[in-house]
Amino acid sequence: MEGEEPVVSLVDVLEEDEELEEEASAVLGASDAEHCSYSQVYVKRQALYACGTCCPPGGAAAGVCLACSYKCHEGHQLYELYTKRNFRCDCGNSKFKDVTCKLNPDKEEVNSDNKYSHNFFGLYCTCSRPYPDPEDQVEDQMIQCVICEDWLHGRHLGAPVPDSVELQEMICESCMNHNQFLWTYAAQITVSDPEVKPGPDQPKEDPKQEPDEEPSCKRPRHQEEPEVKAEEGAELKEAGLKEGAGLKEEEPKGACRLKELQLIGQSRSQSGATFWPSGWRSRLCTCQDCQTLLSEAGSLFLLDEGDTVLAYETKGKSLERTNESAADPLMSALDRLNRVQQLELIHEYNDLKTELKDFLQRFASEGKVVTPDDIRQFFEQQQSRKRRRANGQLYSA
Repeated sequence: MEGEEPVVSLVDVLEEDEELEEEASAVLGASDAEHCSYSQVYVKRQALYACGTCCPPGGAAAGVCLACSYKCHEGHQLYELYTKRNFRCDCGNSKFKDVTCKLNPDKEEVNSDNKYSHNFFGLYCTCSRPYPDPEDQVEDQMIQCVICEDWLHGRHLGAPVPDSVELQEMICESCMNHNQFLWTYAAQITVSDPEVKPGPDQPKEDPKQEPDEEPSCKRPRHQEEPEVKAEEGAELKEAGLKEGAGLKEEEPKGACRLKELQLIGQSRSQSGATFWPSGWRSRLCTCQDCQTLLSEAGSLFLLDEGDTVLAYETKGKSLERTNESAADPLMSALDRLNRVQQLELIHEYNDLKTELKDFLQRFASEGKVVTPDDIRQFFEQQQSRKRRRANGQLYSA
């Protein structure tokens, strides 16, 4: 009826709770909530926070780990930074005037290799606004640049955001310009770029070709590469089509994939953010010259697939599943029983799960709300059936 509050079943609540737990595990990325991460030195990736109470705007930027956000900054104004690469916990060092880390008080005055941005003061994007922004009424998503790790509004990227952006990585225009060589790769790899122009020796795109179809010179990594003879390889190089699919061991010694792409001459508009498909990092050249180029730009981490946020989130979800399995009371009980007892317990456990699911489904199908009395009655019936079974009495379901 109109005006009534929407009703959800217990099944809906449990499913939503599981989704929230999985999302939280992905965000925390297997970070330790009990021990300060300082002893791990510069952690590859971790859940990170900035304290606006201890380090307000105008002062020195600092970041604290997950455990310190709980133990040392409870009740403070915390900015959730999600994840930053190669960061060492600052909690209690010289940037904190009157705060001593409760978990690891013996720390150096500063962590010289940490990198900071306006994110540490709760500001984001090129517009340097907070998020959520109480003065901004425009619904917009925030996307993190994989190089500078700033979060930018979709409308401030200077380029349209393609669909399924959660499966891709974004590099903002500023970072693209700081790493000019990436524009060469962008003309070949980036997603949904309408301004890509073929080089003079390259065929124009077939209008009948499906949008997601990969040209033959850019085979997916999972496809087996055909054997190429030396003379055939020379012909491919002359044709400018020897980009390959990121198989590092297949590259001839001294070959530079970046130079080969530059010879192809395919270009695109060098403006706006760029969006890169999954696995794009494996297609970057790893020759010594290119590694030096990446290192000088401070972007050598782009060659590391484990640096991605996806890898970070997957690690968190995996650890959560492992912890759930280890903490399962059923599994703990099974370890203390013999084989016959284990089978009996598993049988009873499965019966209980099935009966509880059927019990809740009846409420859901009839549109009824499950009350505490209903749950209490269900378990009283289970206890009654268990006693009758123990007495050797038969009963019907």
